[in-house]
Amino acid sequence: MIVFIRAILLYLLIIFCMRLMGKRQLGELQPSELVITILISNIASLPIEDNSIPMVMGIVPIIVLSGFELITSSISLKSKRFRNLVSGKPVVIIRGGKIDQKAMREVRFSVDDLMESLRGQSIFDIRDVQYAIVETTGKVSVFQKHDAQTVTAKMLDIKGSDADPPAVVISDGRRIGAAMEAYSLSDRWLESVLREKGLKEEEIFLMTADRNHQYYIVPAAAKKEVIQ
Repeated sequence: MIVFIRAILLYLLIIFCMRLMGKRQLGELQPSELVITILISNIASLPIEDNSIPMVMGIVPIIVLSGFELITSSISLKSKRFRNLVSGKPVVIIRGGKIDQKAMREVRFSVDDLMESLRGQSIFDIRDVQYAIVETTGKVSVFQKHDAQTVTAKMLDIKGSDADPPAVVISDGRRIGAAMEAYSLSDRWLESVLREKGLKEEEIFLMTADRNHQYYIVPAAAKKEVIQ
């Protein structure tokens, strides 16, 4: 029971600290963030594995490291020089369609690493790449040559207007008030739609809607028909 309680408390503390440090996927962590994450995970495991270690010996270092990361992030936002020192700088490895082998050696990037990154962006022929940058997270950003780019409305000179994508207004039978407010969708409108379709809010698995009141409804498992 003691181990269980310790594990829950440390779990909640780590979740709180990670939320403070911001939202990033594991593969997008800066070097300093990755180091903090590894240290926190190792420190948190000690009080769980050994009951003789006081909880404070785990809690204090985690809070200190999280606070240090917040301070480091704040300084990085204000100082480009400090940011470059801690996180490094993006490195161009393909410029004008030509691979910069020296730059690739500097970032320890092999040909296999490069090709894997390109394939991850659905690029299988390196001749299609005009410009490529290795970001500070290790991710490769690519700008394709004009002939290899996906055709856009601008290229075809097709006129149109920008519109926000549909938002989720009901999820698992629960109304998302923030989404409805952001899209200027009233409760009266939603209730009229549900009344027209003969559905109750709790009977809906998913409902999306846009600013023009165009909606899409997926009823819960008991009601299989999709409504739009």
